[in-house]
Amino acid sequence: MLILLPPSEGKSAAAQGVPVSLDNLHFPELNPARERVLRALRDVSATPDAHEVLGVGASLGAEILRNTALDTEPAAPAHNIYTGVLYDALDYNGMTPAQRRKAREHIVVVSALWGAVRFGDPIPAYRLAMSVTLPGAGRLGSFWKNVLDAPLRAHSEGSLIIDCRSSTYASAWTPPAERTVAVNVFAERDGKRTVVSHFAKHTRGALARHLLTRRGKAPSTPDQLLSAASEAWRSELEPASGKKPARLNLVLDA
Repeated sequence: MLILLPPSEGKSAAAQGVPVSLDNLHFPELNPARERVLRALRDVSATPDAHEVLGVGASLGAEILRNTALDTEPAAPAHNIYTGVLYDALDYNGMTPAQRRKAREHIVVVSALWGAVRFGDPIPAYRLAMSVTLPGAGRLGSFWKNVLDAPLRAHSEGSLIIDCRSSTYASAWTPPAERTVAVNVFAERDGKRTVVSHFAKHTRGALARHLLTRRGKAPSTPDQLLSAASEAWRSELEPASGKKPARLNLVLDA
């Protein structure tokens, strides 16, 4: 089982620790690309129009300034850096030691800055979205699409891929459709369904937690994933079709 997560927009900066070393991150074949994005982000963040390029408001000036010093900022495990609705629902710190080991083993976060990291990889807080176009790297979704495929295919070989990413981060890697299930969340009222952004994030985080903390073997097929999800949610499975992966639909009462 491989659970793909998006990063959070906001990050919780480490109070202390040594700076990031690319040699300490998984997927070392991504390091040349990581260095290129790091340089481009540092350079852009030092310019007067950094807010516009990065697509953030002026109130985030401190986070943009941090981007200029990521080689000296303290790093911490990714599960401590990423915060927000999805990660609150995942509640890594509320897991048992055995469950935390499973989370570090089974979760990969697709990142605009790092390409992909595992949950225990030490990284600093940063501000960068996959939708950004950086001078010297281009649009990051397209940039990473060219380099993520080989390492992530190798890492996920033989595993069911449970894709909890948002569409922006899904653009950076298309996993093999035949062993991938994309997770969708709907709210239903009077028989009508709507897509819900906030609750989708929360529910995907809760699903990841459920899969990591429940008893029994991890799901290895879409049908087994449907069975596991049905323990906690009203769930439906749409089978894979052509190049499109299977879809697990979690239905919430509005």
